[in-house]
Amino acid sequence: MSVLIDDLRAIVGAPHVLTEATHGRQALSAVERDWRKRYHGRSHCVVLPGTAEEVAAVVRRCTSEPGVSLVPQGGNTGLVGGGVPDETGRQVLLLTRRLNRVRHLDRDNQTVTVEAGCVLQALQEAVAAAGLLFPLSLAAEGSCTIGGNLATNAGGTQVLRFGNARELCLGLEVVTARGEIWRQLDGLRKDNTGYDLRDLFVGSEGTLGVITAATLRLFPQPRSRVIGWAACADLATAVALMRRLRDSFDAELVGFEAMNATSLALVARHYPDLRRPLEGTHSPWSVLFEIASPHDEAGVRALAERTLEAALEHEEALDIALAENDTQSRTMWALREAIPLAQSAEGLNVKHDIAVPLSALPDFVTAADAALASLVPGARHITFGHLGDGNLHYNLQVPEGEDAAAFLDRHEAAINACVYDVVIRFGGTISAEHGIGRLKRAELAARKPAAALAMMRAIKQAIDPAGLFNPGVLLPDP
Repeated sequence: MSVLIDDLRAIVGAPHVLTEATHGRQALSAVERDWRKRYHGRSHCVVLPGTAEEVAAVVRRCTSEPGVSLVPQGGNTGLVGGGVPDETGRQVLLLTRRLNRVRHLDRDNQTVTVEAGCVLQALQEAVAAAGLLFPLSLAAEGSCTIGGNLATNAGGTQVLRFGNARELCLGLEVVTARGEIWRQLDGLRKDNTGYDLRDLFVGSEGTLGVITAATLRLFPQPRSRVIGWAACADLATAVALMRRLRDSFDAELVGFEAMNATSLALVARHYPDLRRPLEGTHSPWSVLFEIASPHDEAGVRALAERTLEAALEHEEALDIALAENDTQSRTMWALREAIPLAQSAEGLNVKHDIAVPLSALPDFVTAADAALASLVPGARHITFGHLGDGNLHYNLQVPEGEDAAAFLDRHEAAINACVYDVVIRFGGTISAEHGIGRLKRAELAARKPAAALAMMRAIKQAIDPAGLFNPGVLLPDP
């Protein structure tokens, strides 16, 4: 195995191969542990290639080493343990961070070609400087990378208008399990020449190949934005409010986020400087919405005010506040984005990234809340997420004063089974945007139709027959 490390150094340069002997255990453990600190692996080494050709050479070398597999990692912000090595010490952890260039921006075609290790926020800023918009937006955008976003088919706060990462991707550059580079980066919106190979790799969680670059869709920057906060009596009225806004603004309604009172109370505990709008109005639910329009702001705002007045008259909200400036707008979004950070600060918790049809969402929450109240009395329901597309982060914080690790050991499996049973009953999915990773493999095996699992395994066998890429992630064991 020492020969493998020497060969990898020859491929990418000695400074870009990290080992315990040369860099110490602490340097490696930072990338061998997932963001939630639930999965702790041990790699044989960490390699940071700087080009697609170097990635291909690394893959070819690892293929020739018996018993070695390869784990791609972007910003290591995933929530299901899909980007960290196992505990065998025989996996090479491939970091894409040096693949961080914006290769080409085409204003007329409204596309950008960017490497996989580019941080999402850096791409957003580069595109904005050219007067365009890349709309993928999520709380981890300051750390997550484009390759990871595509490998997990990331969602975020603007799926309602722009779709998931898959809908924003027009082409890929991928290193295959044979160490070949497949490029389709031309940015065509129409290419009807057989199977859509791009869609195989988007959402594959690093199990089929290494994404090294992508061509992504861009959009015009909106001329105006109107952002508001509403207090709602329940989730059903929040859905009614969204329906009214959608009827008035159609695709210009780009974000619609819901948060229960417990989740905002957790933010207030850990981030007291973030002042919630409408603090004098007690409400079980709060909604953050954003309208982005190519039209003049005065007209958009006037229509928003008329629409919201009607919503108040029909009791679809208890109170509504529109942001008056950029500072207020940023504060509203900061409150929403601080919820997972507050959960992390509070301690270990049980996360669920579920989706059900929007029409069934209020009934799902009622049923799941009732089922869990009898299963784990006192557990705190931290429910928030992308109401506009039916995706909620239906999370549980342990009861006040209990040992979090012990609580999870006793109850997590039963909690998951309970929540997923209700999800399936309402026609939903156990993973809307975070993926499967290591965390949900057993649930996927239990709940995915057998025919679907068989096709997924057949694809894996055809593209990566030796199981080089990310074994133990996504696909359940046969």
